[in-house]
Amino acid sequence: MINLTFNLKYFILTITIFLIEVLIATKLKDIFFVRAYLGDVIVVLLIYTFIKSFVRIENNQKLIIGILIFSFLVEFAQYFNIAEKIGFREGSLMYIVIGNSFSWIDILCYAVGGLIISIFVKITESKKILN
Repeated sequence: MINLTFNLKYFILTITIFLIEVLIATKLKDIFFVRAYLGDVIVVLLIYTFIKSFVRIENNQKLIIGILIFSFLVEFAQYFNIAEKIGFREGSLMYIVIGNSFSWIDILCYAVGGLIISIFVKITESKKILN
């Protein structure tokens, strides 16, 4: 079941993760590992915390799977140069957000991000059970 709500904790996490992504894209862009891989891992966390900021979802694992499917679809859309076909100019915000180059490594990074969230959720849920 999905309930609209506002969760300040997740909203603050979302803003923090977003600022980290901006830092990676602007100040750490010359550090290849950070720009190429860490940003893709973190973006999955960003989507998760953003959704959890405004929606109460009982089944976190389904949410994580949904986010991964969405991430994979965006990546596969890059294979077909969807940003250009939609009409976004190179360098525009939407062109950057959608991306322009497909990579299997990006798929792996999204999966790692999903795994991190999944582990975090399992640890958090097990602590609730123990308390």
